[in-house]
This record gives sequence, C-alpha cells and structure tokens, in this order.
Amino acid sequence: MRILVTGGAGFIGSNYVRKIIDGSLLGITDVIVLDKLTYAGSMSNLSGISRSDYKFVEGDICDSRVVRELISKVELVVNFAAESHVDRSIDGGMQFVKTNVLGVTTLLEAMKESNVRTFLQVSTDEVYGSIQEGSWNEESPLLPNSTYAASKASGDLICRSYYKTHGLDVRITRCSNNYGPNQHPEKIIPLFVTNILQNRKLPIYGSGLNIRDWLHVDDHCRGIHLALTKGYAGEVYNIGGGTESTNLELTHKILESMGKDLSWVDYVDDRKGHDFRYSVDWGKAKNQLDYIPSIEFNEGLSETIAWYEKNMEWWRPFKSL
Repeated sequence: MRILVTGGAGFIGSNYVRKIIDGSLLGITDVIVLDKLTYAGSMSNLSGISRSDYKFVEGDICDSRVVRELISKVELVVNFAAESHVDRSIDGGMQFVKTNVLGVTTLLEAMKESNVRTFLQVSTDEVYGSIQEGSWNEESPLLPNSTYAASKASGDLICRSYYKTHGLDVRITRCSNNYGPNQHPEKIIPLFVTNILQNRKLPIYGSGLNIRDWLHVDDHCRGIHLALTKGYAGEVYNIGGGTESTNLELTHKILESMGKDLSWVDYVDDRKGHDFRYSVDWGKAKNQLDYIPSIEFNEGLSETIAWYEKNMEWWRPFKSL
C-alpha cells in the first residue's frame, strides 16, 4: 500500500514515518511526505532516514493542485498537518481555521476524485472541551473552548460529512497530550526541560492544577496505524495514554529527574479559556483495535528528558525564533 503522510515533518508525523520505514508499522510499501515546513515542521525530524526510503514534497494541504497530484498516487492518507498550539490560537485564529478546516476539506475533495481507500484524520481530545470527572467517549458532544480546538472539531465534522454524503472511508483518531523526542519546545514538557538546561524558570499557568492525560508518541502512532489498518469507515477512536496528572505534578517529576527544586517554578497568569481537565475513554480502541498503551509514563518521561539533554543542537534553533 502507498501512503501520503501530511505534516510528516512534524513531531508526531515524523515519528509515524520513521516507524513505517523501520518496519514497526506494517503494510506500507511506499511513503510520500507532504509538509509546509512551518516553524513546527523541520527536515531535521526526518534526519537519518535515507531519502530513497520516502519521497518528500514541500507544500501546503490548502494547495489543491499539489494535493490532487499526490493523492492520485496513493491508496492511504493520514493527515497530521495542523496548527496545534493553543497559545498561538489565542493570539490569532485565522491560520488555524485555514489549515485545520480548509486544509482538511481540500484533502477530502481530492479524495473524491482518486483511488484513495482510507483517509485518517488525526485529531485531539481538546475537541470535547473540559471535563470535571469521568472520561469522554467517542459519542460525547464536541464543546471546544479554544480556537485551536474549535478548528480541529470543525475539521472532524467536515470528515464526518464526507463519509455520510459521499461514502468515503474516513476515520478519526482523538489523542490525549503527546510527549516524546523531537517535540517542539513550545509544548510543556520540552519547554520545561530545555528551560532548565538554559537556566530559565518554568512558567506554570495559574495554580498548576489543570489535569492532562499523557500519551507517548510511539503509543499514539501505533494507535493511529491500528485505526488505519483495523478500524472501520466513519468511526472515531480515542487514543489515550492512561496517565493523568496535574501540571504541577508533572513539573515536580521533571524537576526531580533533573536534580532541581521548586525554586525553579514561576507561577504566571492563567491562560485565557484554560481547560481544567482532559480525559478520554479509549475502551473502544482497546476492544476494536487491540490498542493498549505500552510505555509507562515515568520511563517515557526519563527517556524524553535524556533525549533533550543529548540533542541540544536540535532544539536550540527553535528557541531562538
């Protein structure tokens, strides 16, 4: 099977490409990567992979000409391409709507005229909003609270409409908070780790009691591939990590792992519209896809910290932008 991976030079997308090429994820013979190479995408994320193992195209998923040409060459599409940082969406939402809604629509329009068998949209648990207790399942209402989450929810609904109206095999995964190597240092774990390495304070929003479920990028990519290869048309699958913690608890773990104390914490004004808690029920993925997260959080966090300590030349350019 030939696959188009959009956003394949980003954090999660590049991990997915690597796992296809190293044989961890089976069933793919040829890989095309499409990436706009914005601030969050970098060819360095694909370093070490022979260019003979995949084809790279620099381009925008909103560019219908490029999208139609590439989609005509594949049977599978996985869409990682997205604007994904909540803080940036608060500062300005237009690019989020363009990429996360118009871009998805452009891909699906091209799919109508192609031989693509399956389109998988990589989404987020943030489309559900915030939940005080319990966990969201795939039937929970979409109640996004940020422009980022709203644009992703809109893209999900566009996907559903193309399944219902045109009969396309479109599937959606909604993940909890990812972490792991190669993640852009605007995100909390790499931000805090790299701040410590640069002798900078760790900015914690509000009280630090907001709760997130943590999912290692390797587990996420495995869940995505299971949804692509074993899932069903029109279905949504929550992909969770099974490890919930407050931001303050997370910060304590990072500080302890790096031999630092709470004097490094700097409490800052809370983020606008800050969701209190995310929690997904991934029982459907477990039952239908045999998905179970395999990487224990403390182990994964320690390995991630070690990666940033050893790869300062990778992340320093991002923090100078």
